Amino acid sequence: MKPLTGIVITLNEQANIADCVRSLRRVCDEVIIVDSLSTDDTVAIAEGEGATVISQAYLGDGPQKAHGVPFAKHDWILALDADERLDDDAVALIESLALDDPRTAYSFRRKNYVARHWIRAAGFYPDPVVRLYNRTTSGYLPKKAHSSVQAPRVEATSAHLRHFTYEDMSHWIRRIDTLSSRDAWAMKERGKRPSRLSPILHATNAMLRKLVFKGGLFQGMDGMTVAMTTAFHAYMKYAKLNELYELERDA
Repeated sequence: MKPLTGIVITLNEQANIADCVRSLRRVCDEVIIVDSLSTDDTVAIAEGEGATVISQAYLGDGPQKAHGVPFAKHDWILALDADERLDDDAVALIESLALDDPRTAYSFRRKNYVARHWIRAAGFYPDPVVRLYNRTTSGYLPKKAHSSVQAPRVEATSAHLRHFTYEDMSHWIRRIDTLSSRDAWAMKERGKRPSRLSPILHATNAMLRKLVFKGGLFQGMDGMTVAMTTAFHAYMKYAKLNELYELERDA
């Protein structure tokens, strides 16, 4: 086992957290959970799996993912989302790495699933994400939505993460509702101003990007599904941003 600290942020992830901690335990000798005050059994399950839990009200994506890093006993950090798992090739790769260059971070190819269906269309694969990095040189950007690891150098690997994104189509829609609300909050926090045109423009751009530039138009139902849901997400987050300002004004 490598001198690695696994870090996961959670909010009501009781259905996912046990498998996530077990996945990290395949290569990490320490797992830290930064929990955003879950009201389900996430904390108890994580502690039962041997993880250390740090409670922290949600700070935004990047700040929340960075919050657990100073508590780690190792400089090398393996960060997963609660619904991600290391594939066997990722475990083999990590075990083979010397981890002797702190300036190099490593990205993995992500397989995104709806239930048991792996969606590869319209940019859903290979969906590279940086997950392994050294905290002395690298870390998550302080963005409150959709943050990513900034590193001096990223080595793109062909190893995989399994991302159990959605339980089914209905869950996909519910997640868009949740995430678009979080995105709207994050945009308002950073001073993004409302606009009646923004929902339309961003949804149209998202649709064109997925259908045309990502090839979804030629990838059957999966391509169309990704394009439609991406456009819907874009529309809703900007519509909800407008709504937040309207509620503030009317308060």
